[in-house]
Amino acid sequence: MARRLPPKDVVVVGLGWSGSIIANELCEEGLDVVALERGPWRDTASHFNIGYAPDELRYNSRQELMLHPAQLTVTARNDPSQTALPMRQFGSFHPGNGVGGAGVHWAGITWRFSPIDFRLRSHYTERYGAAAIPESMTIQDWGTSYEEMEPFYDRFEYLAGISGKAGNLDGQIQAGGNPFEGARRRDYPNPPMMQTFGPTLFAETAEKMGYKPFPIPSALLSRSYVNPLGIAMGQCTYCGFCTNYGCANYSKASAQTAVLPVLMRKENFELRTLCEVLRVNLDSTGRRATGVTYVDSSGEEWEQPAELVVLCAFMLDNVRLMLLSGIGKPYDHRTGEGAIGRNFCYQMANQVIGYFDPKAYNFNNFIGGGATGTAIDEFNNDNFDHGPLGFLGGGSTRCAPIGAEPISKRPTRPGSPTWGSGWKKAMAETYLSNLSVGCEASSYADRNNFLDLDPTYTDRLGRPLMRITFDFPENDVRMSAYVTKKVAEIVRAMGAQQILENPRTRPWSVVPYQSTHVVGGTAMGLDPKTSAVNPYLQSWDVPNLFTVGANVFPQNSGFNPTGTVGALSFKAADAIRTRYLKSPGPLVQV
Repeated sequence: MARRLPPKDVVVVGLGWSGSIIANELCEEGLDVVALERGPWRDTASHFNIGYAPDELRYNSRQELMLHPAQLTVTARNDPSQTALPMRQFGSFHPGNGVGGAGVHWAGITWRFSPIDFRLRSHYTERYGAAAIPESMTIQDWGTSYEEMEPFYDRFEYLAGISGKAGNLDGQIQAGGNPFEGARRRDYPNPPMMQTFGPTLFAETAEKMGYKPFPIPSALLSRSYVNPLGIAMGQCTYCGFCTNYGCANYSKASAQTAVLPVLMRKENFELRTLCEVLRVNLDSTGRRATGVTYVDSSGEEWEQPAELVVLCAFMLDNVRLMLLSGIGKPYDHRTGEGAIGRNFCYQMANQVIGYFDPKAYNFNNFIGGGATGTAIDEFNNDNFDHGPLGFLGGGSTRCAPIGAEPISKRPTRPGSPTWGSGWKKAMAETYLSNLSVGCEASSYADRNNFLDLDPTYTDRLGRPLMRITFDFPENDVRMSAYVTKKVAEIVRAMGAQQILENPRTRPWSVVPYQSTHVVGGTAMGLDPKTSAVNPYLQSWDVPNLFTVGANVFPQNSGFNPTGTVGALSFKAADAIRTRYLKSPGPLVQV
C-alpha cells in the first residue's frame, strides 16, 4: 500500500532538458513543483571533475552515465511476426541515467527543424501528389508550424548559448549560414566554433562542388557566455572527450550548466532522486490525473498527489508510462487504430570514411568535440527533387570530428591485418589520416513500426517491458543509399585514396551503436485518432497531463532532435502558464 504524501501543484517525471526547463518555468509562475528522477544526482563539480572526466574506460566503455539493463531494459524485434527478446546491453541507443538525462552525454549538435518538417504529409502531397507517399508510410503533420515554433527555438538557443551562424534572418539569406533554414528573428547567441583541418577541408571541397557549407550549430560554447538565467558557462577546449561524457569545463550546455544552478535554489522546487514512477494515477472517470505512484531506493511505495502531471522522462519511458497507466488507446498495427505507441521512428545514421595519404594529411583526430564541424543541407528534407528518385526524405551532411579516444578509436584501412604487428602498423598509419563524413538522415513512420507492452517479459518491479517493433522501411533504405553516394563523392573529391561507404541497411540490429535519436510513440497533432497529444503537448484523454520529449515527434527529420525537444519544452511551459492555468481543461476542442 503506497503512503500518501502532501499534494503538490505539479509533479514532473524526469529531470533532463525537458524536465528542468518545465520545472523552472512553472516555479517562476509560483507553482509548487516536485521532480521525480529515477537515477542519481549528478553535477559538474562532483561527477565530471577534470581529474577523471576524460576517463574512457569509465564513461565510454562502461557507460557510467547511461541506463543499465539491470535497472530497466526493452525487448526488440524487426516485425510483428517475431518474438521480441530483451536487450541485455544497450548498443543501438544509449538512454541517459540520472539528473540531466541523455543531455549530459549528448554531442551538442543543435538544429532547428525545417518549416517543411512540421507539415510533412501536406508538403509531399502538394508537391508530388498523394500517390508518392507509400501506403504503409504513416507520416503526418505536427499540428504546429515553424513560425509558431520559432520563438521557442530562440529561447532554447539563448538558454543553451548555442554557437552558430544564422542562414536566414527575417527572410534574408545570410552568407556563411544554412540557406535552407527557416527564418529566424536574430542570430545565434555565440559565434561559430573554430574549425579544425578536417571540417575546413570538407567546407572548401563542398564549396568548389557548388554546395553551400556552414558551421554546425553547437551547444559547445565558442566563448564564455552568461545565459538569460544569469548562469555563466565556459569556452570549449576541444578536448576530444565529449560524446558519452559529461563536460568538466562547463562548456557543453546541459541541464547542469544551463538551468539547475538556478532551479535548485528555488524554494518552491523539490527534487527526489532514485525514485522510479510506476504509473500515473487517474480518478474514477479516467479523465483526470490525480498524481503519480513511485517507488524509492528502499523499495517503499509513495503516492504523490498533484494538480498537474508532466512526463519528461526518456521518450520510451514516457510512452511506457502512458501505456501502463491506461491513458489513451494503444496502437494496433493490424487495424491502424489507436495512438499510444504509433509512429515509432529512429534515425538513418549514414557514414563515409575516407582514408588519405598519411604522408600528406594529418587531421589530428584526437582534437574535437561532439558538435564541432561544418555541414551542407542540399540533401536534406525536400531540398532536392525527389520526383524521379523513388523515395522521400534526406539528411544533414556534416564533417564533425568528435575526438579519437585512445581505447575505442583504432582505425585501419579495409583489408588491413586484424592482429599482430601488421595491425599495429596499419593503425599507426591510419590514426591521423582517416576522416569520417556522416549524413544524419530522416526516419519516416511506417505502419508496422510501433511500441507496445511486452506480453512476456517484465522488469524488476513486475511491470511489462516496453516492446520495440522496428525495421528500416524500404523508403528509408533507398534514401540512405542515395545520400551516402552523394557524401562519398565529396570525400573522394577531398583527396581520399580509399573510401568505405556505410549506408543503413536492413535489418535493424540492436547490437552496434547507431544513434540515441529514437522518437515517436505519443505523436502530437490535431487529430485524436492519430495523435496522443495536441499541439500544446497536452493529452487528448487526460487534460491535466502533459508529456514533453522526442516521443511527441510524428516522425524524425534529417536533423538531431534535441533543439526541437528544447523548443517544445518552452512551448508546453508557455501553454501551461498562459492558457491552462487560466482555464484548466482541454486547450484544443475536437
